[in-house]
Amino acid sequence: MAQSPPRLKRRREFLRVAGKGSRGARPGLVLQALPATGAPLRVGFTATKKLGNAVARNRAKRRLREAARIMLGQQDAPEGWDLVLIGREATGSRKFTQLMGDLRGLLKQLGVKP
Repeated sequence: MAQSPPRLKRRREFLRVAGKGSRGARPGLVLQALPATGAPLRVGFTATKKLGNAVARNRAKRRLREAARIMLGQQDAPEGWDLVLIGREATGSRKFTQLMGDLRGLLKQLGVKP
């Protein structure tokens, strides 16, 4: 079973990735990526109040955490990246296979994973 990758937790870490990193979007999520040389892969999750109440936001974040655990918690996970996964309206209701496809496509698009 794959372990969860280390997390971004502080606001300034999220703001640094948003300000200096690259960005890609799909129907299920938005991904922000910033290369961090010599550091392990770290992942942060967020969902805005536009998604709805706390239940909807937490559901979106749970789904994003599980997708990241499956895709990035493996032995061959890329090193040296800070990633922020942002939930969208479709995150909570999209089929999980489609959500995984969105994440896979964004990782390739931003050059995180070949």
